[in-house]
Amino acid sequence: MAISMEDVEHVARLARLALSCEEKETMRRQLSDVLEHAHRISDLDTEGVPPTSRVVPLVNVFREDVVRPSITPGEAIGNAGWAEEGAFRVPRIV
Repeated sequence: MAISMEDVEHVARLARLALSCEEKETMRRQLSDVLEHAHRISDLDTEGVPPTSRVVPLVNVFREDVVRPSITPGEAIGNAGWAEEGAFRVPRIV
């Protein structure tokens, strides 16, 4: 599918691009190649292919949620530079 020079100039104007004659010709060829590739893809037989939102199946990569021993709240606050009423205290940011 060939793109005309007028189409390239129109797109360049919409994108507010100042293109030289050589750049316009390069863009014309490249846009034509992209549309040709898209046209070839549209010709593929997709009969029996279920629609999908992902190319790769989504897999949960998280580990099982298992209760394990942990530090106590007192141990967590123990190394805090500034603690108050069992909580970390931080400087006020306004």
